[in-house]
Amino acid sequence: MRGSSVDITVTGEGSVLVAPDTLRLHAGVEVRRASAAEAFAAVRAAAARLAVALRQAGVAPEDVTTAELSLGPEYETYPKVAAYRAAQGVEVVVRDVSRGDHVIDTVVGVGEEARLNGVGFEVSDPAKALAGARVSAFRDAAAKAAQYAGLAGRPLGRVVSVREELRGGPPVPLRQLAQTFAESDASISPGRQALTVVVTLGYDFG
Repeated sequence: MRGSSVDITVTGEGSVLVAPDTLRLHAGVEVRRASAAEAFAAVRAAAARLAVALRQAGVAPEDVTTAELSLGPEYETYPKVAAYRAAQGVEVVVRDVSRGDHVIDTVVGVGEEARLNGVGFEVSDPAKALAGARVSAFRDAAAKAAQYAGLAGRPLGRVVSVREELRGGPPVPLRQLAQTFAESDASISPGRQALTVVVTLGYDFG
């Protein structure tokens, strides 16, 4: 007579490296003026020039999002105000990373008010890459379960539960892409991004 089943739970991991195809640029404009009104008017004018320049560079309006709008005093010695600082920041989505340098140059070309606050890269459609990572993760977990069953001298039953966790790793340098960008005098390189699936499988272990 077969005894009651005992669950066995194992975790597997699968990773793939993919080349990002989208750039997120954090940029904006910043000014300092003697009065709050002057600072706000100046930053709004600079932001308008930036918006026009980005459109002329081929960035769609829906790919530009306001990320910051600030205005406040800067003190020489409190409470004496030295100037007023105003800033307006945007997040710009560049859907062709090879044009990243051109868009960055466009921002800088707005003038001394321009600010660059960082870039990030991402994969616009990770579904295919994640499907491959799932296969690797499942096989990894299944191999561990089979090994444990063999070590215990007991049959491994069916899968009774599956739990998935997605992880995104930091960019990993990609020699080929880095060389391509170097040959084109580009100042940025997307490298590759690690997409990882961690799967936890529960088995009947009777």
